[in-house]
Amino acid sequence: MAVMTDVSTTGAALRSPASSPAGAVKEADVEKLRFIDEMTSNPDAVQECVLAEILGRNADTEYLRKCGLDGATDRAVFRAKVPVVSYDDLQPYIQRIANGDRSPIMSTHPVSEFLTSSGTSAGERKLMPTIKDELDRRQLLYSLLMPVMNLYVPGLDKGKGLYFLFVKSETQTPGGLTARPVLTSYYKSDHFKNRPYDPYHNYTSPTAAILCADAFQSMYAQMVCGLCQRNDVLRLGAVFASGLLRAIRFLQLNWEQLAADIEAGELTARVTDPSVREAVAGMLRPDPELAEFIRGECSKGDWAGIITRVWPNTKYLDVIVTGAMAQYIPTMQYYSGGLPMACTMYASSECYFGLNLRPMCDPSEVSYTIMPNMGYFEFLPVDETGAASGDASQLVDLARVEVGREYELVITTYAGLNRYRVGDVLRVTGFHNAAPQFRFVRRKNVLLSIESDKTDEAELQRAVDRASALLRPHGASVVEYTSHACTNRIPGHYVIYWELLTKGPAPAPAAGAAVGAADTLARCCLEMEEALNTVYRQSRVADGSIGPLEIRVVRPGTFEELMDYAISRGASINQYKVPRCVTFPPIVELLDSRVVSTHFSPTLPHWTPARRSD
Repeated sequence: MAVMTDVSTTGAALRSPASSPAGAVKEADVEKLRFIDEMTSNPDAVQECVLAEILGRNADTEYLRKCGLDGATDRAVFRAKVPVVSYDDLQPYIQRIANGDRSPIMSTHPVSEFLTSSGTSAGERKLMPTIKDELDRRQLLYSLLMPVMNLYVPGLDKGKGLYFLFVKSETQTPGGLTARPVLTSYYKSDHFKNRPYDPYHNYTSPTAAILCADAFQSMYAQMVCGLCQRNDVLRLGAVFASGLLRAIRFLQLNWEQLAADIEAGELTARVTDPSVREAVAGMLRPDPELAEFIRGECSKGDWAGIITRVWPNTKYLDVIVTGAMAQYIPTMQYYSGGLPMACTMYASSECYFGLNLRPMCDPSEVSYTIMPNMGYFEFLPVDETGAASGDASQLVDLARVEVGREYELVITTYAGLNRYRVGDVLRVTGFHNAAPQFRFVRRKNVLLSIESDKTDEAELQRAVDRASALLRPHGASVVEYTSHACTNRIPGHYVIYWELLTKGPAPAPAAGAAVGAADTLARCCLEMEEALNTVYRQSRVADGSIGPLEIRVVRPGTFEELMDYAISRGASINQYKVPRCVTFPPIVELLDSRVVSTHFSPTLPHWTPARRSD
């Protein structure tokens, strides 16, 4: 079982890597731990070198020439000349690259592909340019994870990891560059596909199963392989907590067929991908005893602790449970029987940032140490209202942030992003050596998130406006609304609470029925989904990671009660605004107690991998 320790113990283990909380440090890990120690001992000097290298290699780009750097690589000129920007500021440059312009617009190194990030104001995915040597930097950060984990959990080289990993759809830009999510890019790279054998990265899932584009076939193959090697599994994970819960739900729905395949030693005909069938055939043998065990465990109807019952040697879960994923912690604890949850790395499509040097800490205490060699990092202070100024003069360097303060992250990357606002708000919790450690607080402006989707207030408002137009022919309108990310069921789904106003003498409790027909409100659900961004719709259609959107109609006067409740807890009646998303359990309970009708999206929204061209 994992050993808990404090920051000072961790620091001692990394600075003098002869021993650790889990015992003697392995010879192969010493070099990696020493590298972490070197990078965090003088982060300001590392940052100065990184910035000079980025500005030097990109000096001849159109973007930096327009800024007027004239080849300067020092911080003072950089701060004076280069503005703080958002995606909208860079989109004209990015679109030219996407359309085929190969001149050095943002980077002197050729753009190798685009990494897609969550949506723009138009609902399209953002396109983040990347270059080939960024893969080397990402691989370097990945290589540091297990040496740190080995400080806390011994013997991970004696078994395997069951990780549910998936690729997502990719598109081609008009200029012929591939656009895909960052993890899909990594899984399809030679770094991953041709990785040398390493006992710490020995997975139960065949690479062919991970690379299968069909979500059902990929999940089925990975699950059957994980079941066949159940006693070898020492850690179990997915990228997000929601992904691991989807795997458990998949087991709940498909255990009978899985057991039949294991008993017969033959894969179901529903898996048709030849490379997947070939890979699974190499490990699937008739095993009636295992099949009977799976039937016995899964037919009970009791799913508490199912992870440790099926995979009894699991030491921890490797999943992201920070930010929006924190809502899944109670469910993860239920299914795992209270196993530790390790959040190991902080990364995005724009840049890989750092790692958690205390990976076995409680999820509420997760802090990430930003590695200063990954890019150049600056921080915009966030004020008491939660807003960050766009004033470049307020930016703070990595080594000069203050403990307890919140900042919005601003990055400059080798691939050509300069002083780019990522949108993540971080709180400084302490230091490892001289390098600050940050707790992820939130994504700026995000209201709703189930998995990789991110819906902000403006987008939700547009979706409500579009859907409520369907009510007008019935003499009804939406007078107030709020929302909630419901994760009580797998997959989670958006819940929208509507209070309706109807023309005529309809009695108050019947406001939901006065619209005319339940199918109108069901169509409103679908219309809202059609109005949401492409990341949401892909999650609904292709990935199955989000369930149908639900509208819960509440009785008239409910939002007045909501205001009364807020005022009773100290809110100012003059400054009160209806929250567009609610998470506080008593408020959710109040809303649910006033529901008069519920309605779900009747079908899937439209989605295609093709990207709209500008």
